[in-house]
Amino acid sequence: MKFITTILTAVVTAIFSSNISASEPIASHVILIGLDGWGSYSFDQADMPYVKNLMKEGSYTLGKRSVLPSSSAVNWASMYMGAGPELHGYTEWGSRVPDLPSRVVDEDGIFPTVFGLLHRAKPDAVIGNIAEWDGIRYVCDTLALSYDCVVTQKPLNQSTTTAAVEYIKSARPTLLNIVYDEPDHVGHVTGHDTPQYYRKLHELDSCVAEIVQATKDAGIYDNTIFIVTADHGGIGKNHGGKTMQEMETPFIIFGKSIRKGHEITESMMQFDIAPTIAHIFGLDTPQVWIGRPVLSPFL
Repeated sequence: MKFITTILTAVVTAIFSSNISASEPIASHVILIGLDGWGSYSFDQADMPYVKNLMKEGSYTLGKRSVLPSSSAVNWASMYMGAGPELHGYTEWGSRVPDLPSRVVDEDGIFPTVFGLLHRAKPDAVIGNIAEWDGIRYVCDTLALSYDCVVTQKPLNQSTTTAAVEYIKSARPTLLNIVYDEPDHVGHVTGHDTPQYYRKLHELDSCVAEIVQATKDAGIYDNTIFIVTADHGGIGKNHGGKTMQEMETPFIIFGKSIRKGHEITESMMQFDIAPTIAHIFGLDTPQVWIGRPVLSPFL
């Protein structure tokens, strides 16, 4: 019996052992802003002066690829879980539980997320989630959160921004995940790459500006790293397929200790975001994660 217990302990240790060793934190705060359905194909035409200036003030790539299928739950899960659907098990647009058995689960009974990693490594960390789509709740490990808000009040985008601004000022969160359900909804109703789609991107540009300003008002801007990105793009009125319009999304990172005007040329996948956030906080990452931190933006 003692022999079996020793073997089981060794197996569990191997599964959760560090893939990338912890280091000193780079920043004390991370604000992750996701624009659902924001495809890189739109960037040249989009009237997003604030976000485009962030590219000059930070580092970026327009070549980050989604996992397949190029749809929501599977890609938000991959973004937070550092691995693809083959490992975390969320495989569909609206997956609420793993469609395949997760390769491993953590103490909260979910495939390891960056939220859970931060919570266990730093129990006093303030971790928030503000989203317009309740599907985010099923992939972000709500047990690790200090605050969880699904916005339903219209107009949604401004209500989400107001909630985020108020939370940043009051809680000064260690990690805050903000998810806008746009421009995806416009893409489904009127189509991607349409005037309505670009009007929504212009509106969201102002929302990002308000969120960054809130960190200045809260006195945490100088010790914060911001990430602006998306889960997938789209083509016509749909997404989920294998076109670059659906699969390529922007990734912009700026703030403390981030290189300015730097284009990220290395390969980047959706599941590289969680390890990048873990790198910022100096966290060990589990062996089951296949994502790698994107290191070139850091000074």
